[in-house]
Amino acid sequence: MKRRGALARRSAAEWGVRAAVAVIATGLGLGSVTSSLAYLIRGSSPERAHILAPNDGRITALLSVKALNPDGKPGDKRQSDALAALALKQDPTAVPALTTLGVNAELRGNKALARHIFAYAQILSRRDLPTRLWAIEDAVGREDIPGALRNYDIALRTSRRAPEILFPILVRSIADPNIRNSLARTLSTRPAWGEQFVAYVSSNGPDAQATAELFMLLERRGVKQSPGPAAALIKRLLAEGQPEVAWRYYKGITPNADRRKSRDPDFLQNRITPSPFDWNSISDGGVSSTIQRGDHGGIFDFAVPSNFGGPMLQQVQLLPAGSYVLEGRSVGIDQNNDALPYWVLSCSDGREIGRVTVSPSKQNDGRFSGRFDVPSACPIQQLTLVSRPSDNLSGVTGQIDSVELRPLQG
Repeated sequence: MKRRGALARRSAAEWGVRAAVAVIATGLGLGSVTSSLAYLIRGSSPERAHILAPNDGRITALLSVKALNPDGKPGDKRQSDALAALALKQDPTAVPALTTLGVNAELRGNKALARHIFAYAQILSRRDLPTRLWAIEDAVGREDIPGALRNYDIALRTSRRAPEILFPILVRSIADPNIRNSLARTLSTRPAWGEQFVAYVSSNGPDAQATAELFMLLERRGVKQSPGPAAALIKRLLAEGQPEVAWRYYKGITPNADRRKSRDPDFLQNRITPSPFDWNSISDGGVSSTIQRGDHGGIFDFAVPSNFGGPMLQQVQLLPAGSYVLEGRSVGIDQNNDALPYWVLSCSDGREIGRVTVSPSKQNDGRFSGRFDVPSACPIQQLTLVSRPSDNLSGVTGQIDSVELRPLQG
């Protein structure tokens, strides 16, 4: 009986210990859940997160940032400073708290202290975006362009949010030649964000000419532009009435281009994203047209439904005033004369300079030629291959093996 009573007493004691451990474990679990919930809502509601986890320095730091009020009373600055100091006491690595202290120091006119605080923040974290934004602004204020771009580079490499904030600012800045030159040096190192920025600036830059100048600087530094951004920029320059800038840029990326001639007579380039100065095949309304590899280089292939006509291939020209000859060779074109395709050269305002009909391919080995006289009041032209409607049930099919527009003399 004595042994059984001892066992009962010991069992009761063990159950008491187990119950205490369970209560502690439950409390720890509840604390863990609370902390997790607090951290989850820290960005959207730092106030509620701080109530749930008042000892979490990271959350206290975010609350101090939210308490920042540049236009507020001195008491507001004291409150945010107090929260920042508490955050750093709770977690010495809470970088947002340093942001609060640094901003308030600057608002009080103590630039030296602000620089000291933000320098320490940069030591703690290279990824903190507000710290980088302040460093950029500080470098700009000191006219330290390399320093500003160095911080742009760090921010864009370490923060997913940085491009949406910094790209628009950087794009507006390239109108300044000094910034443009420094940015070209930075981009020539091929940073991870470089291609994304080039694609962005080609379509969104407020100054297309400055963008072209930047791209030409990159070309000279050996940084080749992908076809998409290059084509978009050339198209934009032409639309904005800057054909000379557009050509200068195109010439920079296409060294053998000659504005007195059409380009790529043998269809060898076949760019994925052609610029207006390249051959552009048109597939619309049932027309099928493509540039393909042929037996001796490239070839333009087309197929047009019965009783349908329209443009199939075009290229923008910047020919000086004078006389020009168009020469080429067709394959597989067999139509009545009134259904043969033709080349037309027209001015940018729609005025037609002249036409050259593509002869049936059985005649003269498919070779065709004709003459155009470009007037001085027509600085921009477009060369277009047009199909005529045919009552042939199979429509119009064929190929252009080669074509070139060049000066009549020379």
